[in-house]
Amino acid sequence: MSSMLTHAIRNLPASSAWAARVFARSLSCSSQLQASAVQPKSKKTLAKSGVKNIVVVEGVRIPFLQSGTSYADLMPHDLARAALQGLLNRTSVPRDVVDHIVYGTVIQEVKTSNVAREAALGAGFSDKTPAHTVTMACISSNQAMTTGVGMIAAGQCDVVVAGGVELMSDVPIRHSRKMRKTMLTLNRAKTLGQKLSLISKIRPDYFTPELPAVAEFSTSETMGHSADRLAAAFAISRLEQDEYALRSHTLAKKAQDGGLLLDVVPFKVPGKSRDTVTKDNGIRPSSMEQMGKLKPAFVKPYGTVTAANSSFLTDGASAVLLMSEEKALAMGYKPKAYLRDFVYVSQDPKDQLLLGPTYATPKVLEKAGLTMADIDVFEFHEAFAGQILANLKAMDSDWFAQNYMGRKSKVGAPPLEKFNNWGGSLSLGHPFAATGCRLVITAAHRLKKEGGQYGLVAACAAGGQGHAMIVELYPQ
Repeated sequence: MSSMLTHAIRNLPASSAWAARVFARSLSCSSQLQASAVQPKSKKTLAKSGVKNIVVVEGVRIPFLQSGTSYADLMPHDLARAALQGLLNRTSVPRDVVDHIVYGTVIQEVKTSNVAREAALGAGFSDKTPAHTVTMACISSNQAMTTGVGMIAAGQCDVVVAGGVELMSDVPIRHSRKMRKTMLTLNRAKTLGQKLSLISKIRPDYFTPELPAVAEFSTSETMGHSADRLAAAFAISRLEQDEYALRSHTLAKKAQDGGLLLDVVPFKVPGKSRDTVTKDNGIRPSSMEQMGKLKPAFVKPYGTVTAANSSFLTDGASAVLLMSEEKALAMGYKPKAYLRDFVYVSQDPKDQLLLGPTYATPKVLEKAGLTMADIDVFEFHEAFAGQILANLKAMDSDWFAQNYMGRKSKVGAPPLEKFNNWGGSLSLGHPFAATGCRLVITAAHRLKKEGGQYGLVAACAAGGQGHAMIVELYPQ
């Protein structure tokens, strides 16, 4: 196989020399199952005069499961409630101390559109505690966290719980618009004659349901199609994507077996007395041979994105406890990390749909006064292997920086020995709105385990948006 890869690199166009370097780096690291520990460094803190220090006290998530498995009969608020209860059990924070609860979600269940409120009440929080729900595609729980950060920084709250939830096992399926319009008009009809007249106008095609699709409203294109085009634009081969996906699953398996996924809390599934879920079920290291047998999932027959190198439909929920540092210490807590500078970005939702990390990373580094060399831990969301590798290649390209980002030079790609070392969304799963919290708490745990000080969390989202945040380890 190595001779095939060497041939592929040598035959890339001259203009893609930067791509070849990242390609070679990613492949050479795919067999490196566990990065060596980063030596402790002495760095300045990112605390700012006159700005409150905001900390993550704790973060948890219920196991992320492939949709259609153990969570299939539940509702989103059931999962969110379990994450909130897990957070309460782990921290013993008094429920009435929490000032506000913010949750993210993407596919909303119409019966519980404000899932934050329903989950909070179910978890036993005071009915006097306000709760609201936000949505920003795959960075919805990122938005929930930064909303909490803003509330604490503004002095409106001292304690905020933020999280995210997604249940892809049961998504809303609507009647057609014609049928909905007829039914609503029928509900307002006053006489039998009016009702019969409306019913007589119903045609067979009215009963065709509107199925949900993970697609861009503005382009009508699914994320998978976008990922395929992005991989083609950056000359990312099928082999390269499969190599990266295998790396993700292998590292996740090692982390799971090694007890490193400390944010996972067990969940006793309601209505199933013997079904207590204790770990993620999508981690499945395979082989290059087996992965190579899969057919393209989106662009057929020539696409390179397959089920094996894409994140899978996932059910799950997460939650983090945020406080001002002063409040946390007054309550006797030892925080895990500071949440520092963050940015949100937005770009073309067609050709650059999944390049959020490329645009957000240099902005958050500049805002924090850091460089790539200062970052000890990188946690990037993996929607598709092609998406991750496209971001790495874009970040490592002077040409892309100059022509698309308005920068004089590239920011540089994260070194893979620091990158997603405990697996990522390709292997752990991606319940859309719950992923951001997983990234942040994983970065905090890795910083402590690997001896680092600064972590950088980044993610792409539908609509061509993205997010990045600096996480600083709390002094040990």
